[in-house]
Amino acid sequence: MSQPIRVVIADDHVLVLDGMRQALNALPDIQVVAVATTGDELIAVLDKAEPDVLLVDIEMPGRTGLAVLRDLEDPPPALIVTMHTEDEYRERAVAAGAVGFLSKATPLPELAAAVRAAHDGVVLMDVDNLEEALAPYREARLSPGAESLTPRERELLGLLAGGISGTDELAEEMFISQKTVKNHLASIYEKLGISDRAQAVVEAMRLGLDKPAE
Repeated sequence: MSQPIRVVIADDHVLVLDGMRQALNALPDIQVVAVATTGDELIAVLDKAEPDVLLVDIEMPGRTGLAVLRDLEDPPPALIVTMHTEDEYRERAVAAGAVGFLSKATPLPELAAAVRAAHDGVVLMDVDNLEEALAPYREARLSPGAESLTPRERELLGLLAGGISGTDELAEEMFISQKTVKNHLASIYEKLGISDRAQAVVEAMRLGLDKPAE
């Protein structure tokens, strides 16, 4: 099964935290695996969550986000997401080892692109033109298997995610034989690296196939 980018968010503003979590979790290639509202909580979740990328606020109760980053021996790539956009804070973020510095007003496409870029090892602090640097990362990146799903396979996954799971029901909905349904399922399992219909539903939701076409 293809794995999304695992993200941990640390921010003491609950509305901001929830907004980022919901927005990023709606993308097929990013998954928020844990959140924290204080520096101490961030340290605690890092031991268990094993994130690929951190989104960290500067000011939090107790230890600041920058203090936590400075103390971590081998932190994952960290993006500072803050209200403080002054050069002084940017310099402190660089000193703490952050790879990027973003405003809390950053639109979701740019935030998601920054997560993908950080995951790829891009140090956004070094770039002269942030918009240009993020351009290759604005589209969600799916596994080759997910990209190769045929329209009929995607339709079948959408039906599974919508609660239609019986082979006979799927065949009736798609106007195909039950044997063809089984063939489609076998192809889907192979492409996505999964083994059953429950996993197929999870993948369908992650890929956004549970939503009606616009």
